[in-house]
Amino acid sequence: MEVALPHGPPWADCLVNCSSCFGRGDFFPEPFPFFVDFTSVFFVFESVSMQGIITLMALIENKKARLSFEILDTYEAGAELLGFEVKAIRNGMGNLEGAHVVVRGGEAFLVGATVTPYQVKNTPKSYDPERTRRLLLNKKELIVLAESEGQKGLTIVPIKWYNKNRKVKLEVAVARHKKKYDKRETLKERDTKRQIQRHLKNQSHD
Repeated sequence: MEVALPHGPPWADCLVNCSSCFGRGDFFPEPFPFFVDFTSVFFVFESVSMQGIITLMALIENKKARLSFEILDTYEAGAELLGFEVKAIRNGMGNLEGAHVVVRGGEAFLVGATVTPYQVKNTPKSYDPERTRRLLLNKKELIVLAESEGQKGLTIVPIKWYNKNRKVKLEVAVARHKKKYDKRETLKERDTKRQIQRHLKNQSHD
């Protein structure tokens, strides 16, 4: 996947030259725009302030979610994770495809998501990579999700794991299954986006 930053934002020089905001002045290459190519882990900016970047997020994305579902609303959830699971997720060792979220007894649970052992030798033999994991949301969000889950045609799917202020978070979405026509349109849009990104990348190398 290719991620590009637009040329010329007011904070671009800060990103490249200033080490006071985030500790390293050589974190990003020059000139802008630049492209970063990752397989399943990539970085994006969440927000920017006068002090520079607030949060840098590392994501593991459920790539099929936006293809198969119409995303209606999204929520940020914490998750009860084991220590080595946190390390694994931060290193891109996980898979959200085919997973879903259920609400039972006033609690939300992530079902069917895989977190590969970070170090197999140091992982308990009883560990289940697809174990059910409790999600942390406030009461209001849990009520909304429970009501949505009960509506015909709606489901709750995980969208991505990401790192926020040194904590691993999960974005979940209330979603509706797309029809075949909608999926074809989504594929066309993705293909067009790739072509544009490829064209811009070629231009930047000229």
